[in-house]
Amino acid sequence: MLIYLLTILGFVLTILGVILIKPMAKLLGADENMLQDCVVYGRALLIFLIPFCLQNAFQSFLIVAEKPIFGLIISIVSGVSNMILDFLLIYVFKMGVLGAALATGISQVIGGIIPIFYFGTKKNHILQFTKTKFELKPIIQSCINGSSEMLTNLSMSLVNMLFNIQLMKYVGSDGVVAFGIIMYVGFIFSGTYLGYSIGTAPIIGYHYGAENKEELKSLLKKSIILIAVTSLVMTGLAEILSKLLASIFVSYDENLLNMTTNAIRLFSISYLISGFNIFSSSFFTALNNGFVSAAISFLRTLVFQIVMIYLLPAIWGINGIWLAVAFAEILSLFVSIMFLEKNKNKYQYA
Repeated sequence: MLIYLLTILGFVLTILGVILIKPMAKLLGADENMLQDCVVYGRALLIFLIPFCLQNAFQSFLIVAEKPIFGLIISIVSGVSNMILDFLLIYVFKMGVLGAALATGISQVIGGIIPIFYFGTKKNHILQFTKTKFELKPIIQSCINGSSEMLTNLSMSLVNMLFNIQLMKYVGSDGVVAFGIIMYVGFIFSGTYLGYSIGTAPIIGYHYGAENKEELKSLLKKSIILIAVTSLVMTGLAEILSKLLASIFVSYDENLLNMTTNAIRLFSISYLISGFNIFSSSFFTALNNGFVSAAISFLRTLVFQIVMIYLLPAIWGINGIWLAVAFAEILSLFVSIMFLEKNKNKYQYA
């Protein structure tokens, strides 16, 4: 039922996106030189919105179906196909931004379609497609419990728009390029935290439901230790490899390379803390406490970041923009600790 509903909503959002992409690009400050590329890239990518939604949804279902390795393989195949198609469509066939969008979209089709065949077969899977009817209660419950993840994504989109507006104001299109590179690089680092949080959520939820209090305590303690170690490693790698990562994208321009390298180094400070906040939000989702999870996500990805995006540049200029996320994560960490401390007796995880 959820997959069917997601497909319908994806179709509706695709139509709305294709219609609104041009005025949205203008609203966000795209000039005449950028506007056409924005519209072409956006509309091409929106055509693949349904498989993109399915790809993300199926990853959670594959974990529940006890097939996390299969989900990992699908993600790897999808990612590798994206890289290969980027090379072919952009470099070989000279399709520019359209080629980049098509490469991403086709890779999402691969990630969204393969699980359909898996769950659609008649084998003895834990989960499989069956005939269903529309039931409002489980849909509402799913929406409430997933509200933190929804807020995270909505907030990230809005905050990214504000970042671009501020960057256009302070340094122009080069700043937007640098920020885009940070986002690409950030997927590698923050994706590790997201992957761990999503992967452990069903396990945490299971032991909470089974009232295995000791196992719940152990999972929380081990997760915090693992994230702490990973945060140090991730941040260290980002700092050491900052110039190399920047040169992959902008080695053709020395000034842009130096600005992007500095931006990555400053932005990477956020990796020290973001893992704790991402896990804390996911942890409360797994405990079926959507309110706390959403509160952490809302403050972390929207409120604190918006404040910092406008406050820090007034103090440190362009460097303040690159540090905005790090300062927002610090404030969010206090919120996460507060909620963990406040609810420890209720859920008995400490």
